[in-house]
Amino acid sequence: MKLIFGDNQFFGINHMSEDKAQAQSERFSTLESIIKVIDCAYDSGIRDFMFTTHDRVGEICDHFRQCSTRYADIRLYPAMPYAHKYANLVSEKGILGAVSEVLGGSRSASSVVRAVVRAGIGAMQQDPIAVMRLLVDAELQMFRGLRIEAIFLQNIVTDLLFGMVAGKALKEFVDYARRQHKVDAGFITMNLPALSKFVAESGIDRPLLCASFNKAGYLMNPSKQSYELTVREGKQRFIAMSVFASGGVRPEEAIEYVRGFDGIDAVLFGASSRQHIEETVRLFRGAGVTAQA
Repeated sequence: MKLIFGDNQFFGINHMSEDKAQAQSERFSTLESIIKVIDCAYDSGIRDFMFTTHDRVGEICDHFRQCSTRYADIRLYPAMPYAHKYANLVSEKGILGAVSEVLGGSRSASSVVRAVVRAGIGAMQQDPIAVMRLLVDAELQMFRGLRIEAIFLQNIVTDLLFGMVAGKALKEFVDYARRQHKVDAGFITMNLPALSKFVAESGIDRPLLCASFNKAGYLMNPSKQSYELTVREGKQRFIAMSVFASGGVRPEEAIEYVRGFDGIDAVLFGASSRQHIEETVRLFRGAGVTAQA
């Protein structure tokens, strides 16, 4: 089991408090403030970082490239798409304009962008898998030249697709990541038991599944017990997030609970201060969990 450092705190995401989310957004309004926290995590021994494809992550990746010696062994886990970015683009430019805008950032997709613009919505409806591949390529552009360990589909898309019984699309996402980009792939979900069963039935070979997993049962739908059973079955590989239940579980209890499940490959957590990061790493190390693996 290893630790992965997440980025929710940098972009004003807090599932328990809008006030805290706003305060964090204001605190991390500059690249310097974000890098300072990333460096705290890196200096604490963490080498695995999950980033959404938020526009500002491009600045972070630029910093990594500019200081490549400093971050020589960093491993990244892009999570796409950043839903608010697409929602804003769709409201401003419509579906076709939003797709064209995103694809326009990928040099390899430039000819296809022109084709999509000419053909309109019909082209996307006729071959949505092809558009998905192009969007993956475009989203990964900001991470170019950096070591990508795995890419993830955000829960808003994951859960929509498996709710629509679109197993082919989920399978192609994993297959394309492995075939084209030579990286592992996975899904973030708000319903781990249902998704675990669905990917198995869809013929998807052991993707990484990331979901809330904590002693309080916080954000564990439909039940804490169903999550525990799913992990114990060991049919997939799992990353636990929200292990502290947004402060609802004492750190020592949270770590003891997660350590009780052999099927968990990694723990994803976020923090905004050196003290919190160092304390979390210390507690995990004390429980036999390494910051890197």
